[in-house]
Amino acid sequence: MAAISAIRSDGAKTLAELADLTGYSPTHFQRLFKRTVGLSPAAFARALREERVRGALETGATVTDALYNAGYSAPSRFYADTKGRLGMEASDWRDGGKGRTVHWSVIETSLGEMLVAATDKGVCCLAFGEGEAELRARFPKAELIKAGDEFRALFQKVVAAVEEPSSDVSAIPLDVKGTAFQQRVWQALRAIPAGETRSYGDLAAALGNPKASRAVGGANGANKIAVLIPCHRVVQADGSLGGYAYGPQIKAELLKRESEEKS
Repeated sequence: MAAISAIRSDGAKTLAELADLTGYSPTHFQRLFKRTVGLSPAAFARALREERVRGALETGATVTDALYNAGYSAPSRFYADTKGRLGMEASDWRDGGKGRTVHWSVIETSLGEMLVAATDKGVCCLAFGEGEAELRARFPKAELIKAGDEFRALFQKVVAAVEEPSSDVSAIPLDVKGTAFQQRVWQALRAIPAGETRSYGDLAAALGNPKASRAVGGANGANKIAVLIPCHRVVQADGSLGGYAYGPQIKAELLKRESEEKS
């Protein structure tokens, strides 16, 4: 689509200018664009700029250079665009969590030991059968501290989400790192009702790109917050369980609990 190319080269184009490239009215163009891509033109442009920032930061660019080279007129625009979604600030993407504090605990559950970690913004890791060593590998430059009483209420909500599938996880804050596409997949996962499943193809179609099953699978595998971002609700096209980072037994049990709770 010519309009997509235009957005890639110039994120500042207006909806009317993009529509003019296709010969459609702005309203009709926006509807077609969102149906095809899964995002509005404005949201797509923001996502591209965010990905440029992430890529630059991960290769060592300064925050200021990354923001301006990606097309932001000022750092405040980047933070306004990503507020409530990225969690970590731009400098944290570059520095591997340097200067941030991650509070963690290993909690015994009916599914075995569960690692829960959170920053002051929200849960940043939930994994089964892992501990401090694995957490340190994910946040090599962050300060890791055993969680104290100030995180007790948050961690209790996390445990409830595992033990009681009917618990409302939408109120649990998350602090996640991912590309724009990964975050779209994770949002789609969180939209799957407890007790239901989707295939990779289903998710790809819901995101507006039925051919993106492989990419959806990659985003699913990159999820580091089990249960709260419910990648266990994704199964094979034939209905079989498929893979799961923490083993098929845990995946099957989570689905079983949710199914029983729904019925």
